[in-house]
Parts: sequence; C-alpha cells; structure tokens
Amino acid sequence: MAASSHRITLGPLVAAIDQGTSSTRFLVFNSRTAELLSHHQVEIKQSFPKEGWVEEDPKEILQSVYECMERTCEKLTQLNIDISNIKAIGVTNQRETTLVWDKETGEPLYNAIVWLDLRTQSTVERLINKTPGRNKNHLRHKTGLPISTYFSAVKLRWLMDNVSEVHEAVVSHRAMFGTVDSWLIWCLTGGKSGGVHCTDVTNASRTMLFNIHTMDWDPELCKYDSWGFLFLVFQGFKSGALSGIPISGCLGDQSAALVGQMCFQDGQAKNTYGTGCFLLRNTGSKPVMSDHGLLTTVAYKLGRDKPACYALEGSVAIAGAVVRWLQDNLGIIGSSEELEKLAASVGTSYGCYFVPAFSGLYAPYWEPSARGIICGLTQFTNKSHLAFAALEAVCFQTREILDAMNQDSGIPLTQLQVDGGMTSNRLLMQLQADILCIPVVKPSMPETTALGAAMAAGAAEGVSVWSLNPEDLSEVTSEKFEPQINPEESEFRYARWKKAVEKSKNWETTQPVPNGNGETSIFCSVPLGFYIIGSMLMLIGAKYITGQHLLHICTV
Repeated sequence: MAASSHRITLGPLVAAIDQGTSSTRFLVFNSRTAELLSHHQVEIKQSFPKEGWVEEDPKEILQSVYECMERTCEKLTQLNIDISNIKAIGVTNQRETTLVWDKETGEPLYNAIVWLDLRTQSTVERLINKTPGRNKNHLRHKTGLPISTYFSAVKLRWLMDNVSEVHEAVVSHRAMFGTVDSWLIWCLTGGKSGGVHCTDVTNASRTMLFNIHTMDWDPELCKYDSWGFLFLVFQGFKSGALSGIPISGCLGDQSAALVGQMCFQDGQAKNTYGTGCFLLRNTGSKPVMSDHGLLTTVAYKLGRDKPACYALEGSVAIAGAVVRWLQDNLGIIGSSEELEKLAASVGTSYGCYFVPAFSGLYAPYWEPSARGIICGLTQFTNKSHLAFAALEAVCFQTREILDAMNQDSGIPLTQLQVDGGMTSNRLLMQLQADILCIPVVKPSMPETTALGAAMAAGAAEGVSVWSLNPEDLSEVTSEKFEPQINPEESEFRYARWKKAVEKSKNWETTQPVPNGNGETSIFCSVPLGFYIIGSMLMLIGAKYITGQHLLHICTV
C-alpha cells in the first residue's frame, strides 16, 4: 500500500535527454516539485584523427540515448515508480556539432564534427577574405555571430567539399543536415520510416544560417529550407517502453541551463562549467549586439505564440576538457577528484599560468591562431601547481567573459549563478568567487541543463503539466561561495593571466597545406620568408652541383 500510495503522490513526470559533449544522460523529474527521481549516464568517446580535429560517432551517440533511457526506466521500476506517468520528454544537446545522414538508409555519412573542431579554419579565412574589409563580424547583424570555426555552417561546407558520400547525397537530394538534436529526434520518431526532421530556434541560431531577427532561415545565408521548428510539430517515440510519449521540448544545452536556473528576467545570468564554459545573460525580448566580443543568441522561445527571448553569451572552448587533458594526455591525475586534491595541497600556482587555448581562443577574442601555453615555470613548479593553474584558468576565462558582459550591459552582475559538472569542485567554486570578487551561487540540484529541457517539455502546449509562472516555480536551495581574498590580489593574478593570454596569440601563423594524399606538408609550419630563402638556396646549390643553368632548373 505504501508503494502504491507513493506512486499516486508523484503526479505527472517529465523526462529529459541530455546529450552533451562528453556524456549522455536520461533524467526523470517530478513536474510538481522539480525533484530528480532517477537518471543514468553513459560516457561518449571522442576521436582526434588529426591535430585540431574532434569527432564523435553518431551511432554511438544514438545508442547511448537508448541505453540511458532503458536503464533509467529499469531504475524507476525498481523504485516502484510507474513509467506510464511520464507525460513528455525534452531534448537538450551539445550545440554546433554537425552531422549529415542519408534519409533513405538512415545511415550517417560521416562522423559528427564536434563544436571544438578546427579543421574549417581555411574555410573561415576564405569566407572572411571575401567580406568587405575582411571583417569576421560581417554577418553579425543577422546571425549575432562572428564567422568562426565554432558554428555549424562552415562544418557543413567542409563535409560537402571533402566527403564524397556527403557530396553525392546532396546532389541526389538524400542528404539531411542537422545538429545533434535533429539527428536524435529524427531517429527517435521513426528515422527513415517517417522521422521528423526539425530543430528549435536555440540550436538554429548557432548554425550561422539563421536570422535571429526574423526567426527563420535566411535565404542569403543558406538554401536549406527542409527543416521545421520543434514547437510546430510534436511526434512521439516509435518504439520501446516510452513509445508514444511526445518529444515536446528542445533547447540547446546552454539555453536549457538558463531555463533550468530560472533566469527568466532581463539581467539574470548563469555560467555552466562543462567541457567548455558558457556564460549567458538574459537580455529580454530584444537582441543586444555586443561591442566586446560576445555572441548574441536566442535564449529560448517556449511556444509558437510566445515571444523569443535573447541572451548575450560568452563561450569558452576549454574548461572541463582541461581535466580530461591532464588525465588522458599527461597522466598526472587519475580523476577529477584527484585534481582538486592536488590543487588544494598547494593552494597556489606559484606564479604558473596555464592558457588552455587548445582550440584557439573563443570569446572575447575569437582568435583561432592561439594555442595553449603554460608559462611562469621554475624548478620549484610541480604537478600540484599545474593542477592549481588549470583550475585558475577556468576562473580567469570566466572573468574575461564577465568583464565583457558588464561593459556591454552597463550593469555589473552582483552574483553569478553556476551549474555543470565542474561545480562539484568546491576549490574551483571558491577560486571563481575570489577571482570575480562577487559571490558564486551553486544550486543543490546540479542537473539544471536537463531540468530546463524537462521544464520546456512539460510546459509545452498540449502537455501543460509544468507551470513556468514565477509564483509556481519550486524554490531552489543553493550554496553561496563568498570572495575570501582582497581585490588587489585578485587583480594582480588576473593581470598576469592577461599577459599569458597575449603570449598565446598568433601561434599558428600559416594554414596547413594538404598534399596530394590529403596529409599536411611539413612546409606549412615553416615561416614564409624562411621557405622562400631556403628554396632559393636549394636552387642555387643545385646550379653548382649539376652545372646547369638556374633558369633551366626553374623551368623543368
């Protein structure tokens, strides 16, 4: 009787698929209390075929979703919770990651190119060179974005130009393009047997093909008009224990976190610490163009008749990814928990500064030529100091974003709401408060990204089991980290960090030139002047060795 009574008191449930860069999760929430009832998580493998390339297997991504749903349903059954009470499912996903698949076979035509990937740098430079004044912000008035390797359109261009299967599928009208949300929704709603090809405005606004003012694909930016928007059509799962449950909400992960943090008012902001680091500030119903290197993006649009809400965003490429790098590439830690212990054991970087510009610098610089550096090393420096410097790097990058955001808005933030996997690191949270010189507020339930997707799905027209009225939203308990160092020390450390950032810029000064086998020539790393002088010396040497006239050598 107790178990049966428990099931009755739960009320409607809402689930969320949270497909991130490093893992996939399926989570189920009580729509009345926002309580997380159960979840399951599966890690996603990344591959690095060449320097600067980052890929993931679309089939592995899809299979991880199925596995997480199945295991979560098993856990709910063990808890005596009736899964038939799940009324809707939301999707939230890593943005900008780009896929192309065959609509007839349902097969991916290439791996997913992850948002961090740098292979499109030559494409980006070519596009920028075609703009008046070689201006990377030439499209910002429509897209809110600079022309950058970060966004989906240039990844699609690379796939069309370099993958024969993609090119052939485009020519024969079999190619379907999408971000991860589109791939998952298409597969889950039937795939080649009638799956829905759609996206939502938050993901669309990150493609560089979408006009954030008209809220539609821009004919001058693209010719792809086969997508719909999720709030126009819902369709349920086609198979499995959750068959028939509608997918009624979709938000890019950072927009979902903004909703999950309940930042519905103009001026509210949150920072998510995941693979990267993303600070969004709600700017209300009008897009605000940044003068300080931030992106203007669609925060959310929760219904076909509801107005769009916009945000200023600062994107940092490497945050949690630096932990994986220290673990997998250098082997100096065995886990993220070990990183915190190492850093805490010294309590200082001892003058060591780490700029993890593995994929160039994102906001506020948008400098793809930058590369990671570690500077300020002495014989005294050890792995504990490096661990501390790695955590500080995440905090310094956030400080740069916050400074830009305060300049754009004219109203400084008085506290920062935070979420994401790295917020479990208490030392990191304290460092962040110290470096920002404002309190950092962490919710007790850290799964705000999935919560935001669930809220959107539960509040959707036709589902309506979750109220987004401020007076109906559940109270969120949180922990506050207050600054513990004086501002002068914070400013000194930040100034040293800025100096290190300048050293990291313009590291890659020439573009790799592929040879006939598609590989990079060794000469691409040689400065142009040295290459020319070296070539002349080789020709002169050849003249004396062979006794032939230099002109003859040059014309052979």
